Amino acid sequence: MRWMWMVPVILVCGSAQSFADESGRLRNAATVLEELRATPDKDVPNDLWAKAECVAVIPSVKKAAFMIGGEYGRGAMSCRNGAHWSAPMFLQLEKGSWGLQIGGESIDLVLLVMNKGGVDKLLQDKVSLGADASVAGGPVGRSANASTDAQMKAQILSYSRAQGVFAGVDLSGGVLKPDTDANKEVYGAGVAPRDIVFGHTVKPPADAASFMRALRRGVPATQ
Repeated sequence: MRWMWMVPVILVCGSAQSFADESGRLRNAATVLEELRATPDKDVPNDLWAKAECVAVIPSVKKAAFMIGGEYGRGAMSCRNGAHWSAPMFLQLEKGSWGLQIGGESIDLVLLVMNKGGVDKLLQDKVSLGADASVAGGPVGRSANASTDAQMKAQILSYSRAQGVFAGVDLSGGVLKPDTDANKEVYGAGVAPRDIVFGHTVKPPADAASFMRALRRGVPATQ
């Protein structure tokens, strides 16, 4: 009969591990934002940061090796609610790429969603970058301006960091979607992704404190 009391212990441990995973994701996302904002010459331009509807951070995106390559990452996104930022919604990035690749690589991504069209599709189910929502590598430098037509019109601007260097990156072909399991774990089964970022009633979990501080250190929302 010993196995009967082992089952709840296993379930509790599994739940604790899930919370630990989400907490670590939020801490890593906060670190990426803090380090990005601490480098003015490689930072997101102030005017773009001020205009962004939502900011997503996906730390440690993994690039696969071998004959078929691809990227996979898990991060968090917060959207503006007036002068405040919403609770973070957990999301996933998937990107397939064909071709010969040697070795693996890990990069950090910061995505600025510049209008609600792209995020509406993401909140419904998923958004295909470059198809459902236009995406372009963002300009860098805190005082820089978006200098190309593609950057001016893109719904999503993307930034990557590899080996400590931030730069714009093209994520066309990628798929962004809510991380259903993580959102359910943190906020409960009855809370939809739209409720998290636009519902005004969902509060950030305590472990999101550093992520929320990193967002607030950016330029305030335009009035």
